[in-house]
Amino acid sequence: MHIVVCIKQVPDSAQIRVHPVTNTIMRQGVPTIINPYDLFALEEALRLRDKVGGEVTVLTMGPPMAEDALRKALGIGANRGVLLTDRFFAGSDTLATSFALAQAVRKIGETWGAPEVVFTGKQTIDGDTAQVGPGIARRLGLNQLTYVAAINAIDLEAGTIAVARRAEGGVQELSTKLPALITMLEGTNEIRRGTVPDVLRAARAKIEVWNAAAAGITEVGMCGLRGSPTVVKRVFAPTPRAAKAEQVEAKDRPYEAVAEDVMERIFAAQPAMEAELMRTAAGY
Repeated sequence: MHIVVCIKQVPDSAQIRVHPVTNTIMRQGVPTIINPYDLFALEEALRLRDKVGGEVTVLTMGPPMAEDALRKALGIGANRGVLLTDRFFAGSDTLATSFALAQAVRKIGETWGAPEVVFTGKQTIDGDTAQVGPGIARRLGLNQLTYVAAINAIDLEAGTIAVARRAEGGVQELSTKLPALITMLEGTNEIRRGTVPDVLRAARAKIEVWNAAAAGITEVGMCGLRGSPTVVKRVFAPTPRAAKAEQVEAKDRPYEAVAEDVMERIFAAQPAMEAELMRTAAGY
């Protein structure tokens, strides 16, 4: 079984800076980490490999320094790393990023075998769009399972995978045909520590470095700023609220009385909410 995991090297969110003219994230001089959500995807991929056998290929797109993220992934247990780097990719939005990564996944399939499963994190902490994973699936024609909390079963002979997907109001039990793309939620597993042999292997492993041509990307106009229709007009911090939170005293009062008091205060401040809840309760 071949599994591909897409990860991203992102700036430490505590030290992100935004360029005042281009409104793009300034990455120079800012410490970087593997996107935390992607680590849950990597761990789930490794567990699946440990269960059914096969290989895990980790893919990232970014500047040459993103090789560090791939070596960390190899140190955790991945089999190989592929770095997609080219000046054509600079300034990519989610549309351009998903195009380039989809092409790279296709090239990985031609080189080491088509993947049965592609994993991503649910989103990245620098963009928070949750669009790249589904974008890759759409471009490659893969069935997609988003916001997955657990993989319940996989049957390679039947070519199916069953998962638990977190949704509003509960958990969905879903099954689909392979190949599929899965975006993993945070907190779904405990990320392993790399073994000494894996860490040593990661230090001396050859990282596959592909530019646009090596990845089979001929439509460079669909990459980078030229292939990115998203325009950021302004980046700003939200204005702090002047109003302070109200405190409801609950000491020596029944729970029902406290809850009723809280709801009355909420409805007094937001009358429309009460009407909406009443319509929902009535089944409209």
